[in-house]
Amino acid sequence: MPLKTTSITIKCIVMDFYQVLEKRRTIRDFSDKEVTDEVLKKVLSAAFKAPTNDHLRQFELIVVRGQENIARLISPVAENTKNIQQTGLEAAANVMDKDEHAMFVDALPKQQRMLMQSNCLVLPFFRQKDCPLCHPTDQSSLNYFASAWAAVENILLAATAEGLACAFRIPIGNEPEYVKHLVNAPEEYEFTCFLAIGYAAENAHICKQKEIWIEDRIHRNIW
Repeated sequence: MPLKTTSITIKCIVMDFYQVLEKRRTIRDFSDKEVTDEVLKKVLSAAFKAPTNDHLRQFELIVVRGQENIARLISPVAENTKNIQQTGLEAAANVMDKDEHAMFVDALPKQQRMLMQSNCLVLPFFRQKDCPLCHPTDQSSLNYFASAWAAVENILLAATAEGLACAFRIPIGNEPEYVKHLVNAPEEYEFTCFLAIGYAAENAHICKQKEIWIEDRIHRNIW
């Protein structure tokens, strides 16, 4: 009898996991409902279950709450995003995939607002060894960066399982150094992304997902 119960439990867990994968979406419209510290701690702890290249899980997570604190950290975002919108989006309209273009049309105007609106901004840092992140000596030099994004993915999935919404912004231009300076991050740590976590607004927009035919993407022995 115990064996049968265990088997059923495992099957339910597997089903729940795939449901979370299917449900996870980037949502950039947040309600004013606050994420409790208890729930946030549970979600962020998932980062430390991710695989790491050196087995040390050298991640540090800074949680920023409060409109003034968040506004101070993201002040370069509006100008940097405006520059992208003006120079890139219109020019790309005729050459970009339509689903990709629709996503950017939704995402770019919301870059600053989504980080403010969630009222819970997480700043993941990871320890980068051997060489500067933006000047790798070879592909393996990016192992620490890859480990950091595995941790972020775990956070996104855990947040989805808790009924939360997430949106992240990869920093551009002067944003990484600006953030590192404001939060007093050690020199050997790199900033991964701005990660907004909150509850979705009732009318939150969800971008259409690109249809992928898995049979066309899995290759046997050769491409």
